[in-house]
Amino acid sequence: MTFRTAIAAPFKHTRKTGMKKNELVYYYALDRKWMSTEQANHLLRRAEEAKLISVENGVYTPLFDVGSLTIPIGFKPTSAIFEQHDPSEELIARIARATRTEETEVAAGMNRLIREGFDANLLPAAALVILARQADVPFADLEDALLQSIKKG
Repeated sequence: MTFRTAIAAPFKHTRKTGMKKNELVYYYALDRKWMSTEQANHLLRRAEEAKLISVENGVYTPLFDVGSLTIPIGFKPTSAIFEQHDPSEELIARIARATRTEETEVAAGMNRLIREGFDANLLPAAALVILARQADVPFADLEDALLQSIKKG
């Protein structure tokens, strides 16, 4: 949520629907002093990869409803916004919470499904999706990231 809030902040505060990269970097690094210019550039790259913003003709536009977010007074993003989150780990955690089991048990179930159900011909992300569906765990928000992890692997 903090990552999305950090992306929304300049658009919401300036009441603009699109901003150039230099405006965004200025907002993050110089106006708010939330991060360095390098970190601001990294944040924009991550937001683009996560499909939270799009870039067309040098103008960044949010791909989500900025107006639906409330930015708390005195908001300052933590360093957690720079951390890459593994979608597989997130899905394992969700399945563990939903089934009230340990994450290690979910991982063991994933490995068992891969080995016994598919003769080791299934990728871990796909096995997790099967387990999530069996447990009625929502994962639609992780689909793109899971697909990207499959393509990278």
